[in-house]
Amino acid sequence: MSINRRTVARSVRALGVASASAALALGLAGNALACDISEFSAEAKCDGDKGVITVTDVDPSGIPATVSVYLQNNGADLKKIGEQVVKGSREGVTITFTENWKPDAEYRVHVKAAGYVDEDIKPNLTTPSTACKKEEEEPPAPSDTPTPSDSASTPAEETDTPTPTPSESESTAPAGTESNAPAPADAGDSNLAETGANSNTGLIAGIAIGLVALGGGAVFFGMRRRGASSDR
Repeated sequence: MSINRRTVARSVRALGVASASAALALGLAGNALACDISEFSAEAKCDGDKGVITVTDVDPSGIPATVSVYLQNNGADLKKIGEQVVKGSREGVTITFTENWKPDAEYRVHVKAAGYVDEDIKPNLTTPSTACKKEEEEPPAPSDTPTPSDSASTPAEETDTPTPTPSESESTAPAGTESNAPAPADAGDSNLAETGANSNTGLIAGIAIGLVALGGGAVFFGMRRRGASSDR
């Protein structure tokens, strides 16, 4: 049985096309397995009270890739957080960027591996809505106006109203200063000195009373004698 030459040619041609297709598929698969943006992921975490951004590379071929992280503001790069080189593995290799991020902040993560990938991880990284370190709550400011319960429970000695102290004019004069007020023991002497009297006032008053009595007696006897003379 002879084989047709045309049939052999068709068979060889079909085998060549299949081989070329297989080689192209293997080449594309090799490029895809070498490094791809889908093999990178980013996450915002907390390391104690501080924030960090981690990027993980699961590229099994271990092709070096440069990872850059940028803080975003209204769709534009505000500042560059850092840049590191990572060599991935099938199990995954993670690199860490120290960044004390704020809640709901946005970061752009760019990956570049020469000849393989040069693009951002999509979508952009958004941080959690809760910060790593809770800010201490400030105590409320005390009210200037006391409430009825506060004023009722406050002891008398702890009130804010100070006890008035006597002024210098109301306080007792020092021993070394002279006072205009007379001492109790000298009150009688000073009053007599002001009126011009002295300690002989009683004697003078007695003499005056005696003279008045003598004068009255003389007038009385004189009137009786004149009455007796007229009766005769």
